[in-house]
This record gives sequence, structure tokens and C-alpha cells, in this order.
Amino acid sequence: MTAYKSDVDTAAAILLTPGGLDLDALETGLDYAMGAGIDYADLYFQRTWQEGWVLEDSEVKEASYNIDGGVGVRSLAGEKTGFAYSNQITADALMDTGRTAAGIVRSGKRLPGQLVQPVTAMSRYAGIDPLAGLSAEDKVAMLKQADRVARAADPSISQVSASLSGTYEVVLVRASDGTLAADIRPLVRFNVSVIAVKNGRRERGSAGGGGRYSMAKLRDDQVAELYAKEAVRQALVNLEAIDAPAGQMPVVLASGWPGILLHEAVGHGLEGDFNRKGSSALPGRWVNASRPRVSRLWTMPP
Repeated sequence: MTAYKSDVDTAAAILLTPGGLDLDALETGLDYAMGAGIDYADLYFQRTWQEGWVLEDSEVKEASYNIDGGVGVRSLAGEKTGFAYSNQITADALMDTGRTAAGIVRSGKRLPGQLVQPVTAMSRYAGIDPLAGLSAEDKVAMLKQADRVARAADPSISQVSASLSGTYEVVLVRASDGTLAADIRPLVRFNVSVIAVKNGRRERGSAGGGGRYSMAKLRDDQVAELYAKEAVRQALVNLEAIDAPAGQMPVVLASGWPGILLHEAVGHGLEGDFNRKGSSALPGRWVNASRPRVSRLWTMPP
């Protein structure tokens, strides 16, 4: 991918250039969106690429790839808001959406525009295309690796499901107050789910994770093996798990946060609506010796 000097330049090259637009064209778009009596207007450009792979029964059963995007124009006048959008990012679309949004709220005197003020924010992650980090063959290989590792970990593993997903989102905003900002959002995730069967009992285990980085990092971090082993571990623990203790038992609460436990255990049952409707377990019962019973009418004197 071509390297650009800033997120704004990157977003402009990705969102605007294919439609024959540039950053200067945004000023024309704002002119359409402002109009007489409009206090504020903004242009919101967005395009999203989504990819997903799913492996079940040791075979890739599902693969998807979607592209979505467009431009939204918002015009504000007092308490009124006009909004219009188009899934095309072209000069004509910008003109039509701008005029439509402004037409909803237009009235009175036109306000002057503001000088461009590029927004500089701390970079939290690299503005990269995460989907391009691996080839299709490498993505399938990761799924198959998770399947092999999980099945080899224990003979009780009867089913394995693995999925790999990624999203590449590019956003560009230009507003009448001078704001010019962009955000490049990569996001990837890898998940593994297994079912273990032993002595007629079936239990499930799952593990997964991801972040705002390239799919190549998932491969380099060997997450297919790590998550497969963790999913198997959980399933095997569940096979040996016993029911948690139930019934009445003494509970000792300290001051502070444990009071929340008391509220959740008892407090909701004392709320008026539950008792009025009769859905609480407490109507007609004594709360303590110094107070009257919990009434469906909820008319408890002091």
C-alpha cells in the first residue's frame, strides 16, 4: 500500500480520490450543507471492508467479504437537524446530500465558514489494512492449525470450530467549524471453540482474542495454537466440573462493596413495581420485626 504522510491524506486517498474528489472539494460540499440560517454542518465519509473465515469439521465452511461505505451530511439550525446520506462518494452525491440536509432546516441568514483546523490526536494504533497482512492460503492454514492442535490435544475432542475475522475502516470528517479529522481503524480477531465428549457427557470450551493490528500479528503470535489449547483446557475442566453448592448458607459481608451483593440478593425484591405486580417473592412477608409487611399497595408508613 502507498505510504501517506498523515491519516487525513490516507483517508482522502482512499475515500475521495476514487470518486474524483480531493480535500478542496470538501469546502464545496460544506457550502451546499450550510445555507441560510444553518448554524453548523459536517460531512462524514466512511468505508468499511470486512472479511471472515469459518472452519468446521476440518473444512472451511464459510468465507465472506463485504465492502460498505458512503457519505453522510448533517445540517443543524437551532434545535432542528437535517440529515442525508449517499452510498456513493462523488461530486454529484455530495451536492445532492448537502442540499437535502440543508433544505430540511434552512431559514434566515447564512453564516460564514471557518478556517480549516486539522485535528491532531494521539496515535493509538497503526493505520494499516489488516486484511492485507496474510494471503488467503495463510488464513486457511491458521484455521487448519487450530483444528489439528485441538484434536491432537485430547481424544475426547469431537468437534472443533475456528474463525478468523477482520475489519478495515476508514473515516474522514470535515465540519463547518474548521474541523478536519480522520481515523484509520484496523481490527482482527481469532476464535476457537471445541466440544469434548466423555462418558456420555458433552462440554464446550472456547478461547479467542484480537486487536487493532494486522492479521499477520495473529500468525506471528501463534494464536491458533494458543487459543486451541486453551479451548481444549476449558472443555476438559468442564467435563470434570461438579454443580456449585446451592441452597441456604451463611454469608459474611464486610463493609463497602459487599453491600452490592446484599442489594442484588434482596433489594430488588423490595422494589415497588415488583411487589405491586406480585412478581416478587416477598409480598406479605415480614422484612423485620420493627417494620410492616411488604405490601402490594406499597403504602408503608414510617
